[in-house]
Amino acid sequence: MLESSLWSSVLNIVGTALAVYVIVIILVAVFQSHFIFFPERRIMATPKIMQLPFEEVAFITEDNVILSGWFIPREDSKGVILFCHGNAGNISHRLDSLNIFYRLGLSTFIFDYRGYGRSRGKITEEGTYRDAEAAWRYLVRIKEYPPNEIIIFGRSLGGTIATRLAKHHKPKGLIIESTFTSVPDIAAGLYPYLPVRLLSRYQYKAIDCIREVRSPVLIIHSRNDEIIPFSHGQKLFETASNPKEFLEISGSHNEGFLTSGRHYTIGLRSFIDKLSN
Repeated sequence: MLESSLWSSVLNIVGTALAVYVIVIILVAVFQSHFIFFPERRIMATPKIMQLPFEEVAFITEDNVILSGWFIPREDSKGVILFCHGNAGNISHRLDSLNIFYRLGLSTFIFDYRGYGRSRGKITEEGTYRDAEAAWRYLVRIKEYPPNEIIIFGRSLGGTIATRLAKHHKPKGLIIESTFTSVPDIAAGLYPYLPVRLLSRYQYKAIDCIREVRSPVLIIHSRNDEIIPFSHGQKLFETASNPKEFLEISGSHNEGFLTSGRHYTIGLRSFIDKLSN
């Protein structure tokens, strides 16, 4: 009788654990987008607060979504940065980076993906790729920049979008910062006991795209990054074709470029100057 009761208790525990596991899998599968995208609509400030000149830009994607961005011109610029930002906030949360690029002698075009800031539409992976393509076309066709004057920059999720864009074009250079190899790779590290590789509807496979980039590449990553492991930056660097450089910075995922200060800007300047030689 005791053995039967014990066995029944064990079965109940196992059944409950299995049910919880299945529920977690279902929640992860259904709410994936909430783990990937954290858009904000409100524009907190403009480049004016940094005393930077800027133009508000509206442009359209191939699937007729109206996007919003800023063009920050720099006289006698060494080129133009096409800025693909990360998965949270909007362009108004990147003012420090806009200031850095301006001080480095570059113009910058930063845009919001669909569903972010003042951009219309609903965020999707394919949508972000189309948005980046539309930004590229804006620089080439409207601003009349030749591809060999455009440096594509991407931070975090934006690095995967930037890498895919560089794969399909030949920019002056590609700079990716704090970027992961793919969504399934980063998810597998965060949730090792869930079948996330099978469940993932999002890919963002920078690791596949970067091997096909034929422009000079700079990969920036912090060993202290608490969100995207340093190993992802190393793997991307190993996979990229030459010419390539790696800049190790310090500090957190979101603040590393600020924490590293002069070391960061010197590394950027060195790479950008080589592109102009």
